[in-house]
Amino acid sequence: MKPKRLPRNSSASSTIFVEIFRLGVVVIGALIGYAVGDHGVANANSGLYGLVVGAAVAYVLGGVIGRLADRGLQQTVWLLRRTPAGEVFSAALIATTGIVIGVVISAPLILLDRSSLTIAISATVTWTVGSLGWRIGAVKGRQIIQAAGLTRILLPEDLGPEERHALLVDSSALMDRYVLALGQVGLLPGGVVVPQFVLDHLQTLTTSADPVISRRARRGLESLPALRELGVDVIVTTQEVPEGLNELDRLMAVARRTGLRIGTCSTEVVDTAEQWQLDAIDLSHINRVLGPEHVTGEHLAVELVRSGRQARQAVGYLDSGDMVVVNDALHLVGTGPVDLIVLSTRPTSQGLMVFAQLDPNTTPTTQHLTRTLNADS
Repeated sequence: MKPKRLPRNSSASSTIFVEIFRLGVVVIGALIGYAVGDHGVANANSGLYGLVVGAAVAYVLGGVIGRLADRGLQQTVWLLRRTPAGEVFSAALIATTGIVIGVVISAPLILLDRSSLTIAISATVTWTVGSLGWRIGAVKGRQIIQAAGLTRILLPEDLGPEERHALLVDSSALMDRYVLALGQVGLLPGGVVVPQFVLDHLQTLTTSADPVISRRARRGLESLPALRELGVDVIVTTQEVPEGLNELDRLMAVARRTGLRIGTCSTEVVDTAEQWQLDAIDLSHINRVLGPEHVTGEHLAVELVRSGRQARQAVGYLDSGDMVVVNDALHLVGTGPVDLIVLSTRPTSQGLMVFAQLDPNTTPTTQHLTRTLNADS
């Protein structure tokens, strides 16, 4: 995964912040220098000398520290932009609670002993408990907000109550037609939500040099109006997501913000969703479980569309999208459906791969002539 590049603040705002921060450091440095000079040397001008030296040192250090602080603030804002409001709210709430608990725990120690060591220990305890609260709130933010009855914080602006049960789909789910199949059998009562960047990605793929990819992308775009004709609600969301993220991270950001379950045919999306603690469904796995097994010896009629990796090997596709690989059949590519016999099958991350051979009871020449005659008639 590519490292995230932080958005650059305007140079004016960064300069103002650094200069004001430096001014504060200079004032502190000057006061410290004056105090040290006034008490350290028995000289009428020692306090003034200490003030000048302290201010000069603080001016240099203030610029360096100010730029580092500005960079740190940019990182904080960037991280918070990627975090939904529910997680930020719950994290801040529990972190504040943790700080209060830390103060309560440390108060007896400070009352008994007000030494610098006790104050340092109390501050460390308070910081640790507060940090623990922030991390718990960030991880369990959604559950905490729901338990508090504030679920409206988790809802996106453009999704209503019915759409909360919709399926958030990516480009792989649309390209493999599994979403359309679910809509045809009435298993999408909540409809589907499609981010605008997914549609843009499919539109780009339609111009791919690979004819298979471009065909599948067009099929994915065509599935949306087909779903609408079936009565399935299709919602195109234009929710803002942080710039500079790839499509995978943008999909995760939308899923976390909306609370919708992701429908995909990509194992990478499923693995990433697990890392983000999001729900995702591998639609291709459903197809493998419910689809035909294609046992050895089964007869199929498949149109071979391109050459395979091996010499004289041809490849075709079943209606389910599963790939069929046939040896010694390259000469039958583009001649129409070819009679085949299944030899074996192998599940893959892209679906079921079927290995077949030409039906020995029908010679290739006979098959080609039969297809030609049928076409002419």
